[in-house]
Order: sequence, then C-alpha cells, then structure tokens
Amino acid sequence: MTIDELPVAWRLSPEEVQAGWRALWWTVGPAGELAVMLVQRRYLSRDKYPRGWVGWRAETPFDGELVIASGQEQRRIPVEGIDVRPSHLALLPGSRFLLASGRTHRDTEGAWWKNAVVYSPEGQPEGAFCIGDDIPALVTDRSGGIWTAYGDEGIYGNHPESGAGLAGWNTRGVATWVPEGRLPDWPLEGCTAATEGESVWLVWYSPKGTFLTRITPSTGEVMSYRSPVKAPDGVAVRGTRVVLTSRDHYKRRTTVTRAELVGDVCVAIGQERVRVPGRVVMKCGHGRDGTLWLRAGHTWVRIDA
Repeated sequence: MTIDELPVAWRLSPEEVQAGWRALWWTVGPAGELAVMLVQRRYLSRDKYPRGWVGWRAETPFDGELVIASGQEQRRIPVEGIDVRPSHLALLPGSRFLLASGRTHRDTEGAWWKNAVVYSPEGQPEGAFCIGDDIPALVTDRSGGIWTAYGDEGIYGNHPESGAGLAGWNTRGVATWVPEGRLPDWPLEGCTAATEGESVWLVWYSPKGTFLTRITPSTGEVMSYRSPVKAPDGVAVRGTRVVLTSRDHYKRRTTVTRAELVGDVCVAIGQERVRVPGRVVMKCGHGRDGTLWLRAGHTWVRIDA
C-alpha cells in the first residue's frame, strides 16, 4: 500500500509551518472530529531526543490555537496562558476539551499536583484535577468519561489509581472505574487506546504479553484479548475486526496488522508495511469507531478496520 491509497484527513500547511506554527498534541473526538493544538515556535524548545513532534517542550505559560476539523469545516479556538505542559489533548461533550500532562507529583503538603485541566468551548479553564502519574495513553468516551493506561513509573509509584495500571475518571477528577482483578495479568505499561460505540479499548502489556481490554462503562464489564502485535502504537475496532499499527520510529512507514477477535484472542489475518507521507513517532495512532487515525509528520491519514 502506498501513501496515495490512504485518505488524508487533514494536514498543517507549509505556510503555517513557515509562519512558526507547530502541531503538537492531538486527538479525535467521538464524532470523528480531528483536534490539533498549534503552538508558536517562540514558546518551544527541544532536546535531540525524542525525535519528531513529541520532542518539543513548551515553556509555561504559553498560548496555543486549537484546530477542530470535521470534513471540510474547520474551527479555531485561541487558548491563552496554558500553565501545564501537556502530553494529551482530548475532546469532551459540549465542545469542551481537556489538556493533561503525563506526569504528576506531590507538593510540599503531600497533595497530588493537578495535571489535567478542563477548558470551556471558548478556551477558558473551568477546572483542574489529578488523573494519575505516567500516562502513555488517554482517551475520552461519548459521555465524557476519561480513560487512562499507565506506565511502569506510575504503576510502581505511589499514586493509588496509577498502581492499578488502567483507570476511568469523570471530569471532576473522581476515579469511576478500576480493574479490581479482572485483567489477565497486572499491567506493566500502557500502549494506546480507542473507542467503539459505547465501549472503550485500552491496550497494555505485561510479562505475559500484550492485551486489548474492552470496557463497557455503563456496566463495568471487562473483556481482554491477547494481541497478535507486541506493544502496538495504534488500534481501532469495528465489531470483530481489528486494525493495529506498529511504527518504524522516525521513518515514513508503519506496519499495519489486520486481525479478528476469536474467543479471548485477537488473531492476525494479514499484515503489510505501509508508506506514509511523513515520519511516524510515538503517540501517532488514535482509534475511533473502526477507523485508526495515524499522524505522519504534519499529515493525518485514516485506516479503516
């Protein structure tokens, strides 16, 4: 498969890049709208690693511009005075959105630092809270629930919800779901996340392998499937069909695996290496309702399950 066969959802124009804009955190909303936070180069610094857009570091406070693209329509929302260094952007009901840092810590009084901020449709902060420490994957569902998968530093740290490996939250910062022993093993690291209808999918690995866990928020039901791909960086699910991606870091290609859910196993039925229009790095995949959105440099493409 070549880049010409993958539908392009959106791209940051060369003129915007020339004007100093950098596309940083991004997400796809439950209605299939792409959201990208743009930040001016003057607010940013970077080290040599990690390479790609994930290596940019914003010096707080900074201003940004949230672009929400749906089909041919596009909205832009100025966001001023951002005082958190985000790792994640997520959309919420009522045109609100969330910016969250992947890390937290205790302050001098022992309280956890608030690493998630909810913004109004106009880009004004409405509330802040802590959603745990070391968050490689975060997704929101249709009702505004926030779902997180944690890394080893969070799991083996001392934050209570991070220690469970996976968690669900509401927009007041209250944990609404924890695994409670319903996983096939204790998670070691989160990989990626997706939603399908009312279901949430969190992908993680442990010494026993990589698993795709489906959570039904309304009932708390949990079902886990063994993954055919070790630590994928993107997943999307439609019925029993699954598509997973594994990047060649900072290369213009990714490996796409197609699979079927059979019993408690996700069985690979096909695999191909796909050329894409830009370099692929961490946090490059996001799944919504059977479509995997893949970021490749300044371009976003779609892969259907």
